[in-house]
Amino acid sequence: MKDLRRLAHYFRPHRRYLILAALLVLVETAFELFIPVLMATLIDEGVANGDVPLMLHQGVLMGLFALISLVTGFLQARYAARASYGFGADLRRAQYEAVQKLAFSNLDHFETSSLVTRMTTDVTVLQNAFNTGFRAVFRSPVMLLMGLGLSFYMSPPLAVIFFLCVPVLAVILWAIVRKVAPSYRVLQKAVDRMNNVVQEHLTAMRAVKAFVREDYAESRFKTVNSGLMEASRYTFKTAVLNTPAFQMTMYGATVLLLWFGGRMILAGTLEVGQLTGFLSYVMQVMNSLMLVSNVFLLLTRSLASCHRILEVLDEVPAIDNPANAVTEVADGSIDFDDVSFRYSADANTDALSHVDLHIRSGQTVGILGGTGSAKTTLVQLIPRLYDVTGGALRVGGRDVRDYDLHALREAVGIVLQKNVLFSGTVRENLQWGNPDATDEELWDACRTACADEFLQRMPKGLDSDLGQGGVNVSGGQKQRLCIARALLKSPKILIFDDSTSAVDMATEAKIRTSLAQRRDVTKLIIAQRITSVQNADVIVILDDGKVHAVGNHDTLLATDPIYQEIYHSQMKGGDGHGQTHQ
Repeated sequence: MKDLRRLAHYFRPHRRYLILAALLVLVETAFELFIPVLMATLIDEGVANGDVPLMLHQGVLMGLFALISLVTGFLQARYAARASYGFGADLRRAQYEAVQKLAFSNLDHFETSSLVTRMTTDVTVLQNAFNTGFRAVFRSPVMLLMGLGLSFYMSPPLAVIFFLCVPVLAVILWAIVRKVAPSYRVLQKAVDRMNNVVQEHLTAMRAVKAFVREDYAESRFKTVNSGLMEASRYTFKTAVLNTPAFQMTMYGATVLLLWFGGRMILAGTLEVGQLTGFLSYVMQVMNSLMLVSNVFLLLTRSLASCHRILEVLDEVPAIDNPANAVTEVADGSIDFDDVSFRYSADANTDALSHVDLHIRSGQTVGILGGTGSAKTTLVQLIPRLYDVTGGALRVGGRDVRDYDLHALREAVGIVLQKNVLFSGTVRENLQWGNPDATDEELWDACRTACADEFLQRMPKGLDSDLGQGGVNVSGGQKQRLCIARALLKSPKILIFDDSTSAVDMATEAKIRTSLAQRRDVTKLIIAQRITSVQNADVIVILDDGKVHAVGNHDTLLATDPIYQEIYHSQMKGGDGHGQTHQ
């Protein structure tokens, strides 16, 4: 319940709808409860005495009260829906904003599919619980209290039956909730697993078809789908007992009322109209209690969803702006002073160990190393996608932790190892680098990245649609568009993380030549090919998270065995030990 109270403040912008809906529920219930009293009078006095005017009068009043109940019920549902869907929208927005503020280390705690479920299914569960339960929560207590009061007014002996039924219903509800509550958490995790498989296979549909793995994909989906089905069955096989249990109690109460009421009618201590009205109260009160029990079940599921949502909202960003943050990056110089880094505090080893590097503004730096040598990790520290765990990293002469995050990341353009394009046109994707870029600036960036070559052949040029994830262009074309997008930021530091691997060597040479003319920008190039970095001012060799060697192409070729091995294997077909075949 504490979790629900914490989320209650998201209703504040919609409280006027809540107040109106609550008042309308009270009005609806009050008019509905007076109908059995009118009906009892109609039967006992109007029908019994043949008093037609009285019957008409009572009938008109009953019809009027029913109409008022109908109108107020409709308005209540309308205002409750506005409040609940507004609450859901605000909660989704709060989660999305929270995710945008998280660092990579925070996001490592959540699977993408789980975040999607938390922003959709879990919010929908809360939203529906409120929308369904609002009327019952306000209506049932009023119905119960007024129903008990009016039933005592009509026949105190029969009213005792209510007090026998309520404890029975309470015990049934407690037993069901206790059994079902843990199952809802298992159910939501099963939804996460299914979403994860669906997302993976739909995103990688081309790979699935290329490797003819449709059967495997179907088998994997069948497994998680069956898991969700079993979790749902296990959960709801107990939850569905709620309705028949309440109906059994309600019909049992009806039988008891008819038995004792009939005997009282025969004894002359109760009128037929009073018993009819009393039975109406039984049905109304019991139905209200059944609605309350359903609300409790919804609430039980909501608590599981609430906890999952709060896990996202409570996640404290590992990286945040410092007080009195520096808002201007002076230049593109980069200094690693004894930098170490590990992805989590409980990791056994550092991903980077005691890195010392000093890069002048405007230099071109190549970074080479085997798989797992932490090349990508090294450059991710520069825009503070992760924070160093030891030593200090300075950009423009200041520790990166002194900068305003927005200012630092605006000064660093990065082309990720995995190319990311979004649904929309080429123009819309490029404008991620600069929303105000003119057509001339867009084409200039495209020429530098050699993207103009294929864009000019596309029917709509910059306004060509890329499709979801850029499916309408090849891997090399994606890379060139991503490079153009990074250039549009006009950054002081440009990082290329193996970003020309899908580009042919001739086009890559053109891109290198164009980039070399931008002497005011520090360029860091992670590559697998020697040709991508051999003309760099400095080449850094990483090995197992440590700086193995630093120098230019000629120096490293003459002195470093790792560089020699890479060079000879790529350029001269070496034997794997840095020796060329004679």
